[in-house]
Amino acid sequence: MTTQILLQAPQTCLVLESPDGGLPGVLHWGAPLGEMDSAAVTQLSTAHSHAGIHNGLPGEGYRLAVLPEQWNGWYGHPGLSGSRHGAAWAPRFTVTSVTVDGSAVTGFHSGGPATTIWTASDEQTGLELELTIELTAQGLVRTRAALTNTGEDGYQLEQLLLALPVPERATEILDFAGRWGKERVPLRTPLGVGTHWREGRHGRTGADSAFVLHLGEQGFDFGSREIWSVHTAWSGNHVHYAERTLTGDQVIGGGELLLLPGEVVLANGQSYTSPWLVFGHGTGLDSIAHAHHGFLRATHPVDAERPVTLNVWEAVYFDHDADRLLDLARRAADLGIERYVLDDGWFGARRDDRAGLGDWTVSPDAWPGGLHPLVDEVTRLGMQFGLWFEPEMVNPDSDLAREHPDWVLQVPGRMPLEARHQWVLNLGIPEAYTHVRDQMMALLEEYEIGYIKWDHNRDLLDPGTHPDGRPGVREQTLAFYRLVDELKAAHPGLEIESCSSGGARIDLEVMQHCDRVWVSDNIDPTDRQQMTRWTTQLLPPEMLGSHIASGASHTTGRHHDIAYRAATAVFGHLGVEWDLAKASDEEIAQLKAWIAWYKQNRALLNRGRLVRVDPPQPGAFLHGVVGEDRAIFALTLLELPGTWSIGSIQLPGLAPDATWRMSHLDLTAGGRELPATVELTGRALATAGVRAPVILPERTRILVLDKLS
Repeated sequence: MTTQILLQAPQTCLVLESPDGGLPGVLHWGAPLGEMDSAAVTQLSTAHSHAGIHNGLPGEGYRLAVLPEQWNGWYGHPGLSGSRHGAAWAPRFTVTSVTVDGSAVTGFHSGGPATTIWTASDEQTGLELELTIELTAQGLVRTRAALTNTGEDGYQLEQLLLALPVPERATEILDFAGRWGKERVPLRTPLGVGTHWREGRHGRTGADSAFVLHLGEQGFDFGSREIWSVHTAWSGNHVHYAERTLTGDQVIGGGELLLLPGEVVLANGQSYTSPWLVFGHGTGLDSIAHAHHGFLRATHPVDAERPVTLNVWEAVYFDHDADRLLDLARRAADLGIERYVLDDGWFGARRDDRAGLGDWTVSPDAWPGGLHPLVDEVTRLGMQFGLWFEPEMVNPDSDLAREHPDWVLQVPGRMPLEARHQWVLNLGIPEAYTHVRDQMMALLEEYEIGYIKWDHNRDLLDPGTHPDGRPGVREQTLAFYRLVDELKAAHPGLEIESCSSGGARIDLEVMQHCDRVWVSDNIDPTDRQQMTRWTTQLLPPEMLGSHIASGASHTTGRHHDIAYRAATAVFGHLGVEWDLAKASDEEIAQLKAWIAWYKQNRALLNRGRLVRVDPPQPGAFLHGVVGEDRAIFALTLLELPGTWSIGSIQLPGLAPDATWRMSHLDLTAGGRELPATVELTGRALATAGVRAPVILPERTRILVLDKLS
């Protein structure tokens, strides 16, 4: 029996076929095909079948499944790698049932977005497979697989990859790299014969993560040419890849990376479930971003009225002087700030970064009366109180490490190298997990804490479990998710930020548990222009921590005026990271005005439809958010242009037949909107555009457009 399933969303169509009980393959993943019946799908299958190639493919039966299998002629990366002591390494699965949204399907099914589940087995190797393939309302294709051992002896799993085919006209790859303080740097490369393989081996997503891998038509940009993408939604070791074989077939895919030896050995009846692979399709990069944003807003929404936040790290660092911090709270409240976050240094022996991690009790040295005086004053002033933790880490110089060195991730016979004067606490050990959870719960119960900044400042190295050294990366990742979920379940309304050396743990799975991310420890506005621009390829603005820092950047040492810093930061979840006692009266006045303007416009800034444009001038950034009746764009120059003007700029995304009035924001006045300069239709603004204002390097001009009719 052949099963055919046709699913369509507004911008994406997915056609699946399982011939004669084989695992489902993809006949089409791309633009909608319109109405098709079973006969038309069969013709589509015939049109794309491989003829036998002399001294190449088998004469018949060659096909590519979503879980690629070698037995049917696929010479690329196999979907499943594993064995029973060297045997049972080449399964041939047979589908036993298919459901669409829970209802059994045989033969042909056609419909809109839905979830399909394909169960299959291979008696010879003693394996069962449950393959989930979902087309979301936003046009994303989500896939994952669950593998169960039905054999008597253990099955050692090494890797499980899922992949979707991409047409041969897609020849250019865009993915990302980066480092601490410079995350999500875009990389473009051509796809030739072979494999473009991007690993993340850090035990966390990583600052150098591929993030989202795109394969598109040559020269694709934010608004044009067809693109296919994949994102591995997992916060541990993972892989993204694109592959082209000698047959001309090409795929993109991913999964959890190279499970460490013995990390997953399935006993009889045990199962492994892979991370979600999230595939996108559209015209231009913005269409892929819109699908990601829409999915997150549907599955894990956060309030668009994001509270303006003060984080005290760059104001006081480890100097927890109560009077100074109380003064900061009063200054923050006067500015209209709504959340106050006490950062590192409040606990144990934590007077610098060399001691105290793991001892999550309030330091009597730093806070003789506990945190109550600060928390009470912050809440009295009408602000929410937030607190910094690094629950997965431990300093060697800590009570916890001295009492339980066996709770550190380690291999037998040696302790791991220190990084940032710390080790990783093995949350896969139940007692270690319970210890951390109970300490955090006690603080959440004692104090009125509405927000946690959750940090994770080092990679996992020698990640074994005492005493046998069994690998622990996967269990550590799952324990992190579980701990976040437990804390939030016990304290409804608690928000948690994923911060990991800045932006080293940003992925779609962490965002099913946390509520925002820290884009980078680098708040230099010039670098944040680039990092925010590309982080929004996956996450919407309301989930991106975006702060106004002091004039001298803590990370780069560069100096920028407050207008540029603020105009950069307002496109995200706005906050302040600055010793307000050192700000001038003029800076305070401008900061207050910017915060007020942000509050008036934050629903649009956070929930508007993202628009990004590449102006023809190198070093120019143009982006915006568009709503029903208002849009806000920002033009930034990072370097002095070679001509007096960069020419005209186009403002796409506006209702084409409506007339829009454009005005400029007077940055020097801290947010006053100047009188309108032009009135044009959305079509004219997108097509003919407007003359770009003349601005200096490392400056931003904000353009506000209001719909008139």
